[in-house]
Amino acid sequence: MMTQEAMKKVLQAGVMLSSERDQNHLLDVVLASVMELANCDAGTLYLLDGDALCFKIMHTNSLGTHSGGDGKDPDMPPVPLRRENVCAFSFLEGRTIRVEDVHTSTEYDFSGPIRYDAITGYHTQSMLVVPMRNREGEKLGVIQLINALDEEGNVQAFPEDMILALESVTSQAAVTIQNVRYMKEIRELFQSFVRVMSAAVDERSPYNANHSRRMAEFCGRFVDYLNRQTGEPHFSHRHKEELVMSVWLHDIGKVTTPLEVMNKPERLYEVQKADIRHRMETIRLLGKVSLLEGRLSAGELETLDKETREAEETIWKISAAGFLPDERLAWLEEISRRTYIDGEGQERPWLTEEERALLSIRKGTLSAEERKIMESHVTVTDKLLSQIKFSNDLSRVRQWAAAHHELLNGSGYPNHLEAGAIPMEVRIITILDVFDALVADDRPYKPGMPVERALSILDAMANKEGKLDPDLTAKFIESRCWEGIPLAGEKNR
Repeated sequence: MMTQEAMKKVLQAGVMLSSERDQNHLLDVVLASVMELANCDAGTLYLLDGDALCFKIMHTNSLGTHSGGDGKDPDMPPVPLRRENVCAFSFLEGRTIRVEDVHTSTEYDFSGPIRYDAITGYHTQSMLVVPMRNREGEKLGVIQLINALDEEGNVQAFPEDMILALESVTSQAAVTIQNVRYMKEIRELFQSFVRVMSAAVDERSPYNANHSRRMAEFCGRFVDYLNRQTGEPHFSHRHKEELVMSVWLHDIGKVTTPLEVMNKPERLYEVQKADIRHRMETIRLLGKVSLLEGRLSAGELETLDKETREAEETIWKISAAGFLPDERLAWLEEISRRTYIDGEGQERPWLTEEERALLSIRKGTLSAEERKIMESHVTVTDKLLSQIKFSNDLSRVRQWAAAHHELLNGSGYPNHLEAGAIPMEVRIITILDVFDALVADDRPYKPGMPVERALSILDAMANKEGKLDPDLTAKFIESRCWEGIPLAGEKNR
């Protein structure tokens, strides 16, 4: 019968297994728990991979060897599913195999353990192989136990009355392994879905393609850099995963941003440029009519033709410029005052008020109203992410993603948060976002700038303007985490 101590070990093993969620560590816990319950010297855990059993964990207490459990499988060849191998037979038959002495057994092929003994000086004697099956009876692998020990530490055969307890723990281990696999698969599915959604948003615009992907790469590398440094901040695997997911989702709200705003490469829309071309051509044609009617001289017509063509050329340059200097604004004021008389005798401006207002945008291509539409993507991001039920370890994704345009001096949006209300993770996302916006050459309103100039701007935003976190900005610059990642094109590398 099972002793009280054995029952206690079974219960303890169950508690340990039910609380473990990391697959690599779980396999280690499984083998250690079963070995302790069986009081044996060595053990190996195999999992099915394709048409073979693959080594995952190996422990040999007397030799002080322990391999696997860190995500790297032991350097051992897989066991093919042939019935002459005791592990494969146990797996195929779905039943526990007990061998008192492998050297006298003729039922199975023990050449592998014997070769291992010859190499290591170990002596394999008793063996117990227990199959692992989940609730649905699906076979996952086997646990091979070697050299059961009596109270004095002598090798003995595995007691038959322990088999049921070992099978119970192994069965629970199989269920836990399967559950962890399911959770991993669900998590990977969710992460894949997040990446697909993010890519779909980026792909809506050729001017935003790969933005989130680049930022996610920057983020992963920057976190790894921070973890290599002494002091704070330090990120666990889960913390890093939560931050990177926030990066992937930070622009998800752009799914509702009108393409004509998101893709606007110039101050004027094409339809407005067409109107101006038509208007200038009309002015020239009306001038020719005035010449024929004697109201305009040939010299005056030539001057009018030259002025309208020069005006068109200047307007196109202003429309496409990244920044508008004072002299261009002054020219716009002057040209906006010019008028002509249309065919019906009505006085018309060379530029409409809407055209003048758009052309007068000092920086970028968006009007104040268009900028509000563009900036609304962060509130849409918050609204969309509020519909997702994140797990506890991803619970801050929504908050971090929706706040990436907040700045430490309160000049950001949408809530104009100040330093004390902006988490460290949001500060990191903001730095990454600003950096990519500066260096990327796939934006509609500007060419990408050289990296060193972008870093200078980041430094100024942190240490002169008070917008970015100075310490994190300095560490980002030190990290060089963008190196080797194409910044949309090749010229900024």
